[in-house]
Amino acid sequence: MSQADFNLIDINHLNLSFGRKTVISDFSLKINAGERIAIVGESGSGKTLTGLSIMGLLPEGANITGEINCQINQKSQNLLALSEAHMRSIRGKDIAMIFQEPMTALNPLYTVGNQIMEAVQCHEPTLSNAVCQQRAIELLERTGIPQAAERFSYYPHQLSGGQRQRAMIAMALACKPRLLIADEPTTALDPSLRIQILDLLKDLQEDAKAHGGMAVILITHDLNMVRHFAQRVAVMYQGKLLECKSTEEVFNQPEHPYTSSLVNSKPVRNVLPLVPIAPVLLKAEQVCVAYPQAGKGAFGERFGRGIKQFMRGFHISDLWKRDYQEVVKDVSLELRQGETLGLIGESGSGKSTLAMALLDLLNQTGAKVSGHVEVLGQDWLKLNAVERSRLRASFQVIFQDPFGSLSPRMTVGQIVGEGLSLHQTDLSSDARKAKVIDVLKEVGLDRTAYSRYPHEFSGGQRQRIAIARALILKPQILVLDEPTSALDVTIQKQILALLTDLQHKYNMAYLLISHDQEVVEAMSHRVITLKKGKQIKHQEL
Repeated sequence: MSQADFNLIDINHLNLSFGRKTVISDFSLKINAGERIAIVGESGSGKTLTGLSIMGLLPEGANITGEINCQINQKSQNLLALSEAHMRSIRGKDIAMIFQEPMTALNPLYTVGNQIMEAVQCHEPTLSNAVCQQRAIELLERTGIPQAAERFSYYPHQLSGGQRQRAMIAMALACKPRLLIADEPTTALDPSLRIQILDLLKDLQEDAKAHGGMAVILITHDLNMVRHFAQRVAVMYQGKLLECKSTEEVFNQPEHPYTSSLVNSKPVRNVLPLVPIAPVLLKAEQVCVAYPQAGKGAFGERFGRGIKQFMRGFHISDLWKRDYQEVVKDVSLELRQGETLGLIGESGSGKSTLAMALLDLLNQTGAKVSGHVEVLGQDWLKLNAVERSRLRASFQVIFQDPFGSLSPRMTVGQIVGEGLSLHQTDLSSDARKAKVIDVLKEVGLDRTAYSRYPHEFSGGQRQRIAIARALILKPQILVLDEPTSALDVTIQKQILALLTDLQHKYNMAYLLISHDQEVVEAMSHRVITLKKGKQIKHQEL
């Protein structure tokens, strides 16, 4: 019997609830051995919870019924009926998962290599440290991490986003699982890296045929990646399975209206022509940014020779003798009122760094910033703290990760109203509350959001909160740093439409940073392409 002739996973009538709220309803799905299947749907549809159900890693308070039958050692076992001890023997060995955010899934206190070794030793305790270490290095090499032996000793923060994702894959594959669940493995990666990661998973799946094969469940909202990777697609909406067919059928002959809207949800271009005499609100000339290199310069070099030698030749001035790496090189741009200027480039090209330099938000990083920046006709970098604070109300930013930029200890009302407290101190508390509620309505949130906390909202709703926080001060310039990177395509389309409407209403200027070509082309008047910190292309759309 070939590996594709039997069901590796057979999910029957799965129901999942938290208290009175049902999040997965009567879900049934068969996954064949060795196949690639994608589960798609908007945020909150139950995609990730389906994966966590298979892994036995549901949050506390979950009530689950139904069956998840898995073929392990030629025997079908209902995973929901197994003890936690039994699941631990399966988890990581037979079924593994690549989690959505590698920076939170990887332990920041342990090296990447040690974390992979731990995954191996958990299921193969008789292996020596030397053998485990060698396997970990081989896995890092196989997943495409350069200088794997050296990066074995790196901590997660020392790796790039793409490398952290590869390290997560290496850890998940450490024990050669029969099923790999990849939960948004390419979120926040630029398109070229996304394709590389998925091609890597295909290659690793091909390699796995030598030891029985490996099925892959891809959980994602990126339909381009689904088309590239999956053999079958399961579409979820509000906890229910709407349809499951071949990838070609889903994209070319969608059965359900929701599926049809999903596959046809590309951003729509709705850009107003610029007024020829529109004033320049933001001007940058020859901007450069350089970061100090860790372990380089006199301090790091002498320390490496030993404490005694270090102290013998040490002078306090050596602390400032550091080598710097230039990450943004002589970038110039102009942004006019009512205009959207797109900044595009792969991860590490310097897009976000340039924006943070323009906003003067790199003071705590040790970075050297040079060049000339004018904001509303004023020399931005030469203003004192008080002058810059006054002007900052007109120069706002929406950060890449709305959940990370919203304080979990503050209510939405406090978060959105914080800018008013700083810049409009004469407002009464009632007037401030009224302004906050008005701006929440403007971004599509009702007044009940005022007293709630960020964790109570979906990803798209949190992005609306971040927009409201920036919008409440009626800025003239708004920096949008990957505003839709972590959103599913339907929500992405809604957010872009909202931003377009707000720009038309208030005539704001947008500096849009993204690695998504479709988003940039839908929103922008002009596009600047960065590569390795340099401006390589400037085009009008």
